[in-house]
Amino acid sequence: MGTKRVILAAGLGIAAGYLAKQQVDTYQKVTPEKALKQAKESFKKKGPISGSWIYMKPEEIEKNGLLYNAYRGGVTRNIDGENKQYEFYVDVDTGAVVDAVQTT
Repeated sequence: MGTKRVILAAGLGIAAGYLAKQQVDTYQKVTPEKALKQAKESFKKKGPISGSWIYMKPEEIEKNGLLYNAYRGGVTRNIDGENKQYEFYVDVDTGAVVDAVQTT
């Protein structure tokens, strides 16, 4: 009788995990990792990148009168022997870089 309950509990756990993943995928279109990769590709067009980071939790930002749900991240580039840091926001829904500014 104990084995049947263990198998049933495992099956229910797997089903619940699958459904939870489906819900997350539905509501979170771009993962933070994918957003960082896309932003790095955009920055690499202007030169090599020596470091990068991204916050895993989206933030709400306003740009040009529009509200975006976006990830905040940054990259470091070495330009003429100096490290230059840039901060950017990537839209959660589309993966597009919404804003980028040099911070140092």
